[in-house]
Amino acid sequence: CGGFKQSPINVDTAQAIFSPDLRPIQLSGYSLPANKQLKLKNNGHTVVLDLPESLALTGGYAQQYRAVQLHLHWGSQSGPGSEHTVNGRRFAAEIHVVHYNTKYNSFTEAMVHPDGLAVLGAFLEAGHGENPYYQEILKHLHEIQEVGQETLVSGFNIAGLLPANLKLYFHYNGSLTTPPCYQTVKWTIFNQTMLLSHHQMSVLVSTLGSPDDTLLQNNYRPVQNLHGRRVLASFQTTPSVKHSPG
Repeated sequence: CGGFKQSPINVDTAQAIFSPDLRPIQLSGYSLPANKQLKLKNNGHTVVLDLPESLALTGGYAQQYRAVQLHLHWGSQSGPGSEHTVNGRRFAAEIHVVHYNTKYNSFTEAMVHPDGLAVLGAFLEAGHGENPYYQEILKHLHEIQEVGQETLVSGFNIAGLLPANLKLYFHYNGSLTTPPCYQTVKWTIFNQTMLLSHHQMSVLVSTLGSPDDTLLQNNYRPVQNLHGRRVLASFQTTPSVKHSPG
């Protein structure tokens, strides 16, 4: 997993470059009927929800991308576990929704090409009320405590797992954060965080088992060197200086 375009990174908002060309992300087909069954699996390093190919990115990217799966990264009861950080701050957890470029026949084919993958990332924090969208996943975690176990989840509005505001985000070129770490990911990191209840966050960090029979925790990769890469922002990250007299 060497290379000069590795992920995750620390987003330094003062260094991010405002790009008016970054259009709002548009999701298509993300609202799934309850009779659509989705596979949820503990693969030993995260929880993965397989997504039907009817989910697509139709705006914000130059090309069309189709969803494959989403997964989460988290810490423990004692500390945060997002992969990306912002100004050095790590959030409680992070969701990644993985898509591949529709000009390729499959995720496997796409992931080796420079324009092959697009991942939407959002930060999770513990807040007050229960998040009904995340509950659709969290309520099943006890069924997949052991590595390799899978269960079925009824369809719901997957867009509810992401921020309501899809206009504000950071964008950079990076990699998958697990081996083989292919440097083929166009990353979108949303600026708005998602709130889960404290109980929900506790369920996330303390339910699943790992391959060595301990709790699956702190499943995030450390931040990687930027090596001169530019991080773009779809919005002005630094307030313009207002000069007042005197």
